[in-house]
Amino acid sequence: MAKSIMIQGTMSNAGKSFLVAGLLRIFKQDGYKVAPFKSQNMALNSFITKDGFEMGRAQVMQAEAAGIEPNVNMNPILLKPTTDMGSQVIVNGEVRGTMAAVDYFKQKKSLVPDIMKAYKNLEKEYDIIVIEGAGSPAEINLKSDDIVNMGMAKMANAPVILAGDIDRGGVFAQLYGTVELLDKEEKDRIKGIIINKFRGDKEILCPGLRMIEGKINKPVVGVIPYINIDIDDEDSLSQSLEKTQSTADIDIAVIRLPKISNFTDFNALEYRNGISVRYVKNRKELKNPDLIILPGTKNTMEDLKWLRECGLEAEIARHKEGGTLIFGICGGYQMLGEELSDPFNVEGGGNMRGMCLLPTKTIFAEEKTRTRVTGVVGKINGEFSTLSGLSFEGYEIHMGETEVVDVSPFSSIINGKTEKGDGACCDNVFGTYVHGIFDTGTFTEGLIGIICKKKGIHMDELENFDFEKYKENQYDLLADTLRNNMDMKKIYEIMGMVK
Repeated sequence: MAKSIMIQGTMSNAGKSFLVAGLLRIFKQDGYKVAPFKSQNMALNSFITKDGFEMGRAQVMQAEAAGIEPNVNMNPILLKPTTDMGSQVIVNGEVRGTMAAVDYFKQKKSLVPDIMKAYKNLEKEYDIIVIEGAGSPAEINLKSDDIVNMGMAKMANAPVILAGDIDRGGVFAQLYGTVELLDKEEKDRIKGIIINKFRGDKEILCPGLRMIEGKINKPVVGVIPYINIDIDDEDSLSQSLEKTQSTADIDIAVIRLPKISNFTDFNALEYRNGISVRYVKNRKELKNPDLIILPGTKNTMEDLKWLRECGLEAEIARHKEGGTLIFGICGGYQMLGEELSDPFNVEGGGNMRGMCLLPTKTIFAEEKTRTRVTGVVGKINGEFSTLSGLSFEGYEIHMGETEVVDVSPFSSIINGKTEKGDGACCDNVFGTYVHGIFDTGTFTEGLIGIICKKKGIHMDELENFDFEKYKENQYDLLADTLRNNMDMKKIYEIMGMVK
């Protein structure tokens, strides 16, 4: 039977995902076979596993830290918001439907068997499971039907470490208030607390640590300094989305759609020296980038309407005429076409004119496409001809099918033994359904090479970049930071292990 430990937070963005990832890396380094688990995740960033199931990106990141292949058992329930009041509900990697929040709340307890089946599958395979909570365990209006915080801790019989974010201020009130709003059984389950994102001299903090330990009768097991770690963030809380200014020779502008999804597609670009990735919300912010990217979205038609109303559609068309490279991914690719049709009411129904920058037509389907792919760019003429034949890997995750008229597909992709065309390209406008296209293969280097040539920059001025190696180094840095600032002996004792 696997040992377990759970990280809960006093609020959203207290650093739970990073703490879980760091602990997983430490346990892996210490010789254990480990896995992450989060019973319910709410995020627009998702991933497709090798067997075609959909799960949250945070648990994918944590699986990478643990050195294992992501598995849908690590995140049995994923909620993808479609509106402020409703979400697409994904259970065990497959869509169950779209529900209003109140309807989901009424029936979420019925998903406990799915949660526990997934958790027990992991228990059979791993030595240690590190569980992540969501938001705060002290949401008193939600506690009675909780399946992700103390409810999950009870089901897994997991000891809990409570983390507070000192960078936002009021950390002692966060910790004290959270504990005091719990019942006795829940309080007893908390075995330690962590002060996260600390800046400054720890000696000044020490009197407060002793006082909070006395008030809540829980030991402080770590004071984690504020560190800049380049690993996937949780959804809209990511600070990456706040970058609006170019700071490098190559300027890439990603349109920050209201329902933007899978913005982790751009991490491999963002982490490179010499490239600036910024997120644009209006015409003034767009300026004169070298590359404009229309990203994925949970609601293509609604976000296209926003793009039109705020004037960015016209501005992008102007840049297209000026020769700027335009690149659409998934929902962004659909927008670039001539027409969007929703006969099955997937996105609210009706028809909508697209941006008319690619000769394509999209019909939204009732079933979601979920698959991992490898691809090769097709034959491209003109100034982008050097992209022809370059390789990439990624995954498809979309509810629409797109018809391409009178132009070549952007690439040929393979899913298992099936080969098909993907996307479209016309002059300086490209579109693809493949998420993660910039992460691996030769395509990204080729694309950057074209931009460098247009700007008169020598490629050797931009260092070669191994994204996978970079991520591994970041996980090791995170683990080292936690190991140096956390009482790992106490953590092992809390789990009933001696190290």
